[in-house]
Amino acid sequence: MFCWSRRFGSWAVLGKDCEPTMDFLFVTGMSGAGKTVAVNELEDMGYFCVDNIPAGLIGPFACLCEQSPVGERIALVTDFRSGEQFARFPEALDWLAAEGHSYRILMLEAEDSVILHRYKENRRRHPLMEEGSAGLEAAIRTERKLLEPLRLRADYCIDTSFLSMAQLRERVEQLFGDDSGKMVVTCMSFGYKYGIPPETDLLFDVRCLPNPFYIPELREHTGLEPEVQDYVLAGEVSQGLVQRLDGLLEYLLPLYLAEGKCSLVIGFGCTGGRHRSVTFAELFRKRLAQKGYRVSVSHRDVNRNR
Repeated sequence: MFCWSRRFGSWAVLGKDCEPTMDFLFVTGMSGAGKTVAVNELEDMGYFCVDNIPAGLIGPFACLCEQSPVGERIALVTDFRSGEQFARFPEALDWLAAEGHSYRILMLEAEDSVILHRYKENRRRHPLMEEGSAGLEAAIRTERKLLEPLRLRADYCIDTSFLSMAQLRERVEQLFGDDSGKMVVTCMSFGYKYGIPPETDLLFDVRCLPNPFYIPELREHTGLEPEVQDYVLAGEVSQGLVQRLDGLLEYLLPLYLAEGKCSLVIGFGCTGGRHRSVTFAELFRKRLAQKGYRVSVSHRDVNRNR
């Protein structure tokens, strides 16, 4: 039985205060961004998962876990499906911290157009749509605006706009698998013409390098292929940039590790996201892996307009 102790400002179970030993992973974010796929992967990895828990029940649930342990790894999904309860989520996080519990937040998001397409495909109702409302697009914009303060508190942020379900599951496994104690570095390529990925922590513009797009025999190829990589990396300018970025990352990454950062996204951008940026993302994926970092690679725009 749970009771809220107004005197002590904490939840209690049968008169016994909760012991501050739990570690929670909260999965939240945009509706239609892939939270169900993520939590299914977490469950397959051995997490005890609860979907759509109202924020007001997080405190009682934490106490229940202390009294009846359900395992060391607990993942809770909370979002706007719980209605007005979701507004209490920051309050619940503050309570957990005050009680000594640790938590991490995984935020999932996607571009408005992608979420709109997903909702039209599955024909489900957006949780912020009401009778007589302005429609799905307005609901998506409203949700994104309301989530912005929470996004600033997130430990991990995954943009699923161009990820398949298998790729999202792989990303979740990389972040929270058995080797998740080490910082995960993601080398991401993208095209500036399609916008800067919001999840990037470090951003490097490689549009200063020769563009294979203007070489007819290379135009339809990508930075995943040796002939394009050889072209992009040839010459003193390219090699000088590689050496300087290598030195900068060698200096910066240990500092992020020392600060306890668990996920770092390094973005490499060129015009279209198919040649130069892909080459650099692949190059530094290999270099960082050789130095012992956990590294993944993501090429957001490599298959656009093909």
